Amino acid sequence: QVQLVESGGGLVQPGGSLRLSCAVSGRSFSNYAMGWFRQAPGKEREKVAGISRSGASTFYSDSVKGRFTISRDNAKNTMYLQMNSLKPEDTAVYHCAAEFTPLRDYILRSSDYWGQGTQVTVSS
Repeated sequence: QVQLVESGGGLVQPGGSLRLSCAVSGRSFSNYAMGWFRQAPGKEREKVAGISRSGASTFYSDSVKGRFTISRDNAKNTMYLQMNSLKPEDTAVYHCAAEFTPLRDYILRSSDYWGQGTQVTVSS
């Protein structure tokens, strides 16, 4: 069993920054491709960023590319999402996700495990 717990969400003004964290407990963190998804009211879930087991490969959606940075620390069993230049359209519940894979550079496409989510609100 793997548990994912997000933290770091909150209210921020447009142009501001937040750093989300996803702490993972249970089975070996380094065996999982990780990622961040978000869902705003009335909208479909969107994969915004992904990172491979090794951290060498990353993915960003067009909507966040150049503003968000995903990273992981396998020694601390933690993944991060640094969000800069935030916009009101970034407002959503952000979930972290983990997908087991034997491939070091695989970017997740679905999730075996899902966190409860953290609210990010961008508003003046």
